[in-house]
Amino acid sequence: MSFKFPLVLVVAALSLSACKPVEPPAPPAPPAAPAAPAAAPAPVAPAAKPEKPSLKLETFDGKTFDLAEHRGRWVVVNFWATWCTPCLKEIPDLDAFDKTRADVDIIGLAYEEIERADMEAFLKEHPMSYPMAIIDTYNPPADFDTPRGLPMTYLIAPDGKVAKQFLGPTTSEELAKMIEKAAQTTATP
Repeated sequence: MSFKFPLVLVVAALSLSACKPVEPPAPPAPPAAPAAPAAAPAPVAPAAKPEKPSLKLETFDGKTFDLAEHRGRWVVVNFWATWCTPCLKEIPDLDAFDKTRADVDIIGLAYEEIERADMEAFLKEHPMSYPMAIIDTYNPPADFDTPRGLPMTYLIAPDGKVAKQFLGPTTSEELAKMIEKAAQTTATP
């Protein structure tokens, strides 16, 4: 028996000496670096909006509204939508303002995708005496900022310059104060 024990040790030693430590597999080669992209063009700053914006479009009733033809008068350019609750509250107020102020013209710009029949139904429930146009949301008037929210209103001075931009609801009272303030500024030497 003493002979077997050492033989077992010898066999075990030989078996272990034949085993080599297993090396872990080599990590996968990193992917080849992509070719360097062509130099990206420098970001282009948005074009500055003109001091005197232009706006010429066909209104819902088939007429043409041209902002340039309203020089010498105050113009309220009101972006709105039928689904916008604050916009719906503005419509009667703006309508009354338009009817009572001979020196002010208003244009409503419906900033939404809506079928003509749906707009006709809306206008029966929410009449407005001032002109209105449906604006293509993918191609809004270039001289005005794309609305970030509705309503969005511009007060255009008689000289054609933007006197004030309102993001959110405004009232005829606020518009009247702006007009009065501007009139006092220009009347003061």
